[in-house]
Amino acid sequence: MRQDVLQRFLYRTEDSGRFLVTSKYTRVTYFVEPIDPGKLTNLWGDMDPVTNKLTGDYGNKRRGAVLAEDSLITTENGFQNISTFKGSPLGEIDRRDRLYEQRKMK
Repeated sequence: MRQDVLQRFLYRTEDSGRFLVTSKYTRVTYFVEPIDPGKLTNLWGDMDPVTNKLTGDYGNKRRGAVLAEDSLITTENGFQNISTFKGSPLGEIDRRDRLYEQRKMK
């Protein structure tokens, strides 16, 4: 993994939703990046108490996910075994750990 990609991956994680998880069983480090489908479902901003209208629409800011075209998890950036799925990334990591344990016991 290139150092510049790692620094970009961990920059402003509160906005991007990106995070790292290291399995306590396999010692594999997973790079997790929530992908946003790109549709803004809920607008948010400041509520004007006088007019009761939304002002200061923040749009895509601080959505906790990235658009697919902004993903850093690519083969060009040095990632291998890339997979996407719906559901909890922590649940997927747990499932992979259980498979590892089962293979190790054989």
